[in-house]
Amino acid sequence: MFKPRYNYTDNIVNNLTRIAEARTIILNAPLIPKWEVSLRRDALLRSAHSSTAIEGNPLSLEQVSDLAAGREVMVGRKDKQEVLNYLEALEKIPTFAENIPLTGKDFLRIHKIVTKKTLDAPKYEGAYREIGVYVGNRITGEVVFMPPSEKQVPKLTDEFLQWFNSEDTNSLDPVIQAGITHYEIVRIHPFVDGNGRAARVMATLVLYNRGFDLKRFFALDDYYDNDRPSYYAALNAVDKNTQDLTKWLEYFTEGVTVSIKAVKQRVIGLSKDVKVLKERGQVQLTERQMKIVEHIIEGGAVTNRKVREMFGLSNRGALDELEKLMKLRVIKKTGKGRDISYELA
Repeated sequence: MFKPRYNYTDNIVNNLTRIAEARTIILNAPLIPKWEVSLRRDALLRSAHSSTAIEGNPLSLEQVSDLAAGREVMVGRKDKQEVLNYLEALEKIPTFAENIPLTGKDFLRIHKIVTKKTLDAPKYEGAYREIGVYVGNRITGEVVFMPPSEKQVPKLTDEFLQWFNSEDTNSLDPVIQAGITHYEIVRIHPFVDGNGRAARVMATLVLYNRGFDLKRFFALDDYYDNDRPSYYAALNAVDKNTQDLTKWLEYFTEGVTVSIKAVKQRVIGLSKDVKVLKERGQVQLTERQMKIVEHIIEGGAVTNRKVREMFGLSNRGALDELEKLMKLRVIKKTGKGRDISYELA
């Protein structure tokens, strides 16, 4: 079975301490639901933008946001599809988590979602590579990394998944597990294309499954995209002979520290001096109520009729849901008669 090698350095320990402190503040901060939805949506969009941009996708964050909202964006078909695929993969993180322990088929299914309708040879969407590949510098043509041969891929991937699913692995700090997961998938390079995106989805899955990011506020890909040379340098810092991951984990935990600190600062700013939060603390919503809030954020408002359509409710049932949200001071009613709609309060 795959067994990662690394040491807990002062940098790693200090990063993990800062991460734990910031996470506690975020999870206990008094947030009203519309802010939680906004933070989660922002993280989703930034992750999709950054993770695809690292691999050369030209879409701006604004264009990614338009795509997610269903608006038309004048870009190449493949570029658009890559972003839509990554958004879909991130949205399905809770579903992937339900399948843990992951099988090889589960892992291939994640890759298929990430790459569907984007590869020149569709047979490689959701399939291990059967050819040799290398990572090269697009400008100089220099070979940056030579992964294992295609013959080794099935065995190496099976060994990795055994480690991923093991009880010993689940005793690790979730950030360390996510960092190792990210690196090992990139090292094996099991696919013709989409290895980086698959690795980053899997790292995100670890953090969600381990309860580290259940609210899904963190966009780790931003950190990598902001300084791509450092990202690739950290991946290449792993000794090819010893496979010691210490330097990579120092970089990875630093990235999580920076990302979670940004979320902490935003959360503190949002919840500062808000009367309803001082009186009530965190406001909890049902899954149905959260979907109503998400719809309002995307479209600006919602009607009783739309709520009925969304959940198959009667007029009274939809009104009950809307009245509960008004009582919680999450939404407010606007208009009169047939023109009544509901907006965020």
